[in-house]
Amino acid sequence: MIIFDSCFMCAYNERERWRGNSMKQRIERIKKQLHAQGYKLTPQREATLTVLLERESDHLSAEEIFLLVKDKAPEIGLATVYRTLELLSELSIVDKINFGDGVSRYDLRKEGVDHFHHHLVCMECGSVEEIIEDLLSEVEKIVEDDWQFQVKDHRLTFHGICKQCQEAKVKVN
Repeated sequence: MIIFDSCFMCAYNERERWRGNSMKQRIERIKKQLHAQGYKLTPQREATLTVLLERESDHLSAEEIFLLVKDKAPEIGLATVYRTLELLSELSIVDKINFGDGVSRYDLRKEGVDHFHHHLVCMECGSVEEIIEDLLSEVEKIVEDDWQFQVKDHRLTFHGICKQCQEAKVKVN
């Protein structure tokens, strides 16, 4: 049992070290992107990016991001976080999204993808799932061919009821 525990801890530590290196590398790539556009990676921007990377699977509002960044950089103001998020949105590092609830949320754009990813939003529990696969390449081709419209990006959000909520309804009935 002790051998398993120590092996498990080694694997856990290795994964965390890889994640930390990966995060540093991603921040370095974003820093280069900012420099290429004439911007600097200020400590406030780096703290905001770190929160977005740490919570990459979440779809956080500016206020939620601010509260998390405040733990890392207590001197930061809400306006600075808003300005940082707007800049990162303009540079296509972050995508600003709205799931119909009146709250703008921010999603770190995946590296190496041509398009924003798709979302499944549950109208019962509010859960959000991501679909990384590009489902619209054929639709884009039709739009470009038939309307001579050059597609640069697209967003697709499906609103419905998630599997868990469907199963919960079946159990009640």
